[in-house]
Parts: sequence; structure tokens; C-alpha cells
Amino acid sequence: MQISWSDVFLPNLGIAEIIVRGTLMYLGLFFVLRFMARRQAGHFGPADLLVIVLIADAAQNGLGKEYQSVTEGLVLVATIVTWEYVIDWLTYRYAVLRPILRPPSLTVIKDGRIVDEAMRKELLLTEELLSQLRQHQIEKVEDVKLARLEGDGQFSAIRYD
Repeated sequence: MQISWSDVFLPNLGIAEIIVRGTLMYLGLFFVLRFMARRQAGHFGPADLLVIVLIADAAQNGLGKEYQSVTEGLVLVATIVTWEYVIDWLTYRYAVLRPILRPPSLTVIKDGRIVDEAMRKELLLTEELLSQLRQHQIEKVEDVKLARLEGDGQFSAIRYD
């Protein structure tokens, strides 16, 4: 039951290397998820999903001795959270960056008609769209003035009323 305190707290990798690795992984996965189909993200936005997965993996590695020290795991988690904050801040502060950092909403129904181009772009089946309408207590496409697939994967619909 011997504990090597130096192994627990002293990193084997350089702190700068951990930050660079965390940055490259975060930004690489951010851009992959940014351009994936929104409907696959569910109720979490792609960036939210990314942060959850990376933090879980980074924390697990720090606990499981993959990195050899808790310090390395904590530095990686801090790097990931910092990038999430920086991207949110840039999106909030600079409107010109919003289309790059956050996907825009996509119109899937306009004036009671399905927008086929949008459906193809998102690989969204008519049955899936109708399911979304039913969840909003809408029976027919013709009853919809406007329906959009939001950038975070949520579905919104406005009826003719």
C-alpha cells in the first residue's frame, strides 16, 4: 500500500505538450463536429457533446494513470474548458465569426412545403421530419408556416394560426 506521491503529482510529459495536444484535439474535433449533420447531435449541441466526451476521456486518463500524473489530466481538462470558453466568447463578441463557429439554422418547411434541398443536405428523411412535427402536436406539413432545424440540432416549428 505504498503511494509514490511524485508519480501522482509530477507530470512525465511537459505541461506545454499537454496544452498543445489538448488544443489540437479540441480544435480538430470541434471542426469535425461543426460540419456534421445537426440531427445526429440530439439535444446537445456539437460543441457541448465534444466537451463532455473530451473531459470524460481526459479525466479518466488522469485517474487511470495513462498520463502518469493527476496534474497532466487536470491540465488537459483545463485546456479543453478554456477552448470551449474562448470559442463561446469569440462567438458572442464577434458577429463575423458566428457563421464559422456556430452552424446556422436550416429551413426544412416553408409555407406548408418541404424544402427538399435542405432535407438532402442534412440527410433527413420525410418520416423523421413528420416525427418531429408530431412531437410539436402538428399533424400535417401543410399546417406549418415555418420549420427549422436549429444549429444546435433542435427542431422548431411555427404553425399557421
